[in-house]
Amino acid sequence: MALIERIRLQVKGMVQGVGFRPFVFRLAQEEQLTGFVNNGALGVTIEAEGDSERVAKFVSRLQGELPRLARIVAIDMSPLEPLGNSDFVIVATTHDQMPRTLISPDVAMCDDCLNELHTPLDPRFAYPFINCTNCGPRFTIIRQIPYDRPYTSLAAFAMCDFCKREYMNPSNRRFHAQPVACPNCGPHVWLEAEGSPPLRKGVFAIAADLLRQGRVLAIRGLGGFHLAADPRNSRAIAKLRTGKGREHKPFAVMVADLKIAEKLCCLTPESKTVLADPKAPIVLLPRHDDFCDGVAPGQSKLGLMLPYTPLHQLLFDQGLDALVMTSGNLSDEPIATEIDEAKARLKGLCDGFLLHNRDIVARCDDSVVNMTSRGEVLIRRARGYVPEPVFLKRGVPVNILACGGQFKATSALARDDCVFLSQHLGDQDHAQSFAFFLECTSHLQEILEIEPAVVACDLHPEYLTAKWARAQTLPRVEVQHHHAHLASLMAEHHIEEPILGVVLDGTGYGLDDTIWGGELLFGNARDFERLAWLEPVPMPGGERAIKEPQRMAIAYLRHLVPDRWMDHPFTCQIDDNKIGTWSHMMAKGLHAPLTSSCGRLFDGVAAMLGIRLTATYEAQAAIELEMIARDVSRVDPWPFELHHLEALPLKPLLEPVVQLRHNVPHLARAFHETLAAYWVRACELARDLTGCFRVGLTGGVFQNELFTESMVSGLEAAGFDVFTHRQVPPNDGGIALGQVAVAAAQIEAGRVLCA
Repeated sequence: MALIERIRLQVKGMVQGVGFRPFVFRLAQEEQLTGFVNNGALGVTIEAEGDSERVAKFVSRLQGELPRLARIVAIDMSPLEPLGNSDFVIVATTHDQMPRTLISPDVAMCDDCLNELHTPLDPRFAYPFINCTNCGPRFTIIRQIPYDRPYTSLAAFAMCDFCKREYMNPSNRRFHAQPVACPNCGPHVWLEAEGSPPLRKGVFAIAADLLRQGRVLAIRGLGGFHLAADPRNSRAIAKLRTGKGREHKPFAVMVADLKIAEKLCCLTPESKTVLADPKAPIVLLPRHDDFCDGVAPGQSKLGLMLPYTPLHQLLFDQGLDALVMTSGNLSDEPIATEIDEAKARLKGLCDGFLLHNRDIVARCDDSVVNMTSRGEVLIRRARGYVPEPVFLKRGVPVNILACGGQFKATSALARDDCVFLSQHLGDQDHAQSFAFFLECTSHLQEILEIEPAVVACDLHPEYLTAKWARAQTLPRVEVQHHHAHLASLMAEHHIEEPILGVVLDGTGYGLDDTIWGGELLFGNARDFERLAWLEPVPMPGGERAIKEPQRMAIAYLRHLVPDRWMDHPFTCQIDDNKIGTWSHMMAKGLHAPLTSSCGRLFDGVAAMLGIRLTATYEAQAAIELEMIARDVSRVDPWPFELHHLEALPLKPLLEPVVQLRHNVPHLARAFHETLAAYWVRACELARDLTGCFRVGLTGGVFQNELFTESMVSGLEAAGFDVFTHRQVPPNDGGIALGQVAVAAAQIEAGRVLCA
């Protein structure tokens, strides 16, 4: 006789709005179980009853056959008394059950929808808004929760009977797919080309012809507009660069499929997996030399992505193999989303608009991932990742809003053990970008129903996000920039005990009113100690030195050889009046703050070696220094002695550069290796002091793959356990997570009083 049992499963994770309930329903039917599944405040609740062997098989399949977008973080299982139900049902969700739902990010079109898109007899053949519970828009169409159609931008489109039948059928993959639509009831596309009336038929064929002719098109996509152009057409690329004010910064390229990707870049099995992932990020890959250099001038890597919406796919179906797809904006502005906004802002940059009438609620750029020898590293976390949370080891004591930093900004909201980071918000030194910060923060609070009790921000007195935080009436925690970097890394890895943290970046306001950026810290989210730092030098012109590495080269020369710095060959490339002005600023301490920044050190070395005197985008000099260093196989570090912590002398790192002992590629490579060895030695001294064998590497400098590889291998050889970022970027796009962690620790320590 069969043994009947009933169990309750509380499932936590990305299990709502991703087809999880119909998946559970189908499994229960296949295993002949009764009971129910419903959305609850903390996840999905399942009660399943039947033959004990079938119940066990159900639990096993539940974890092993998940829908494409579902992710289980935890399952709590408990036994119940059997009730003798006659069937298994999906319980309708009410609003009071939804306040803690995890909203799925926007994800790439699934294979099932792709097949229907290309099937002539299918009702959604060639329909550019085909989707199901396994794919399509989520975050960018939600106005508020619950995640139901009336609260999305699809509310304007009443479902036809055909779509409604699929939407109401639990056995259909479009069951409760909120964006479901078809040509009879959903959004549509049209083309507005220069000098022609709007076209609604054959738009993709015409758009492809325009692109082949060298025209630039603004394409309304998932989270905003792209500017698209033929990557092999130098005139089109030049027009884009001139219009966007983007002289050298690389453009991303969308390719038709993996076969085309392999023609342009070197692919590994791992990089193919990341390219084809539902998140569909831009992936930085080693490029082949024969591809158009105007797309990524002087770069060793190219950013590729695959078509991730049916609209993209229909465009590539017209015989195109590759298109530049860059954000629809001017440099330093948020991506355009509204049609009128795009026409006003992008008119001079393009020759036509490929448009649709599905509103974009949340603007969201493409995410960027770098493929390294140690796996994927996030550079920009946005579409495909947001608003999926980072799960903490334990919950925060109250809801927290973190404002992030000034550059590569993100904000974050924390509730329980979830930290929801915003999409990439850009640099917060422009009014439009700051308006985007306010817009995004408000939208996240709305769709997550999180009312913050505490606000956390950067310590910098002039950051716009920090000024905004100080104007709020909430209790506030101001977090030192590099402490936030370290706390972010530790939060990712669920580390609570103090560790060593090498925090290397461009700019961060220090506790001593100087600009930090080359730091060795020891601590955790609650407290930290600054054990060592690069010997500070003046930064002539303050932040202007970021765009003019030549200023830092003068500062380092003047610091290292004060009596002979004008004799260095590098100075011949700079106007004497500029040198005189900068020298006066440093001598008098006028607008020349001291900095220990490792990012500025890379800039200064690149300028001294004649690689890059002025930069057209952030870290350009350091990137080009790394590329030149890669032209040389590994060399030994320069000899140095380091016996004490605190201010680390610059002489061992710079003297061979100043003396130009070797050719430029050799010097560039040796500088990377020596700097890595220098920090490894500093960590060894810190280990002797603290007894700590754990080291975290964080900050924007760790986007430098060559330097990071050298440092990780050196630390591991020295017996350290090394931690690097995986869930958030090492740059400032990750510090909001650290601000949350620090704020939570301060509250728990009783240092912040909450209502």
